[in-house]
Amino acid sequence: MNYYRIKQDPQVVRVIKLKGTKRVDIKSGIRVLIVLKKDQRSGKLTEGIVKDVLTNSPNHHHGIKVRLSSGKIGRVKQILTSKQ
Repeated sequence: MNYYRIKQDPQVVRVIKLKGTKRVDIKSGIRVLIVLKKDQRSGKLTEGIVKDVLTNSPNHHHGIKVRLSSGKIGRVKQILTSKQ
């Protein structure tokens, strides 16, 4: 499995672990990158914490649809985990 390191803050390193197409990998409270409906053409990603999983099927090729704690709804493109 490939891991990519993202550094935004010198003390926090995020490791992108999974793609977000399997519902079993998405749990409430995890940090994810989603694409909003309005940003699908540009591919702009929005970071947030999952509040609700909205997709009922076990997988979806475009990503599992979620509602973030901020209220934004979109499809998960990457799952982020903190690693220190």
